[in-house]
Amino acid sequence: MKIKKLYLIIVIAVLFVFLISSCEQKPKDTLYQVSTIDALLDGAYDGEIKFGEVKKHGDFGIGTFDAIDGEMIALDGQFYQIKTDGKAYRVSSATKTPFADVCFFKPEQRIVIKKKLTFDQLKQFIDKLLPTKNIFYAIKIKGNFNYVKARSVPKQKKPYPPLAEVVKDQVVFEFHDKKGTAIGFYSPSYVKGIGVPEYHMHFLQDNRKKGGHILDLTISHAVIEIDYLDKFYLVLPKNASFLNADLAKDRQAELQKVEK
Repeated sequence: MKIKKLYLIIVIAVLFVFLISSCEQKPKDTLYQVSTIDALLDGAYDGEIKFGEVKKHGDFGIGTFDAIDGEMIALDGQFYQIKTDGKAYRVSSATKTPFADVCFFKPEQRIVIKKKLTFDQLKQFIDKLLPTKNIFYAIKIKGNFNYVKARSVPKQKKPYPPLAEVVKDQVVFEFHDKKGTAIGFYSPSYVKGIGVPEYHMHFLQDNRKKGGHILDLTISHAVIEIDYLDKFYLVLPKNASFLNADLAKDRQAELQKVEK
């Protein structure tokens, strides 16, 4: 009788542990996105999702902050805010975002490059590594950056102007001969309006003190890691900023201006 009770207790304990571990299982190969790029372009800058929630869905990614107060970078589970002074500040779990892309980074490819490449050449090089352009990819490039041109944007006040107007006041930083990491994503062309088609990347120095949204770069020696993401999870805000945004307009020309 005692043996049966002991056996039952063991079975229940094993099932409990299995259920707990299943609940805590991290989403695999999933890009988690808050809001849409067209909403951001239209001026939907009110943050709704807290980073405490975002962190449950990824340890790697990029985005921005409430009132579009700078550039967000997530690397190795640490989240940073690059303000207009170019410095990286740690992000609290209570801080909110109007737009973010994150995933749990587990690369399928790792490639070493030992030649000097411009940003365009680097993107062309990565293009050849992708097995298909119809899924998403998380891309991490760690190495020696000869040059990085990056930016951040100032915090906005209501009524919010469109993003194409905001970037006219962007602050540009230039980094020379720095070790660091480029963090970002490749998205398929069919996501236009929802995400940023093709490459969208941010930069963080190895000392994690400075960075920004990448406008241009030159790299000479680096390790490229690529994580294949075949699942996409989109969370839409419920606030007035998003619900009243004009999302019927084609904003691809605006996006090109913003990215460059």
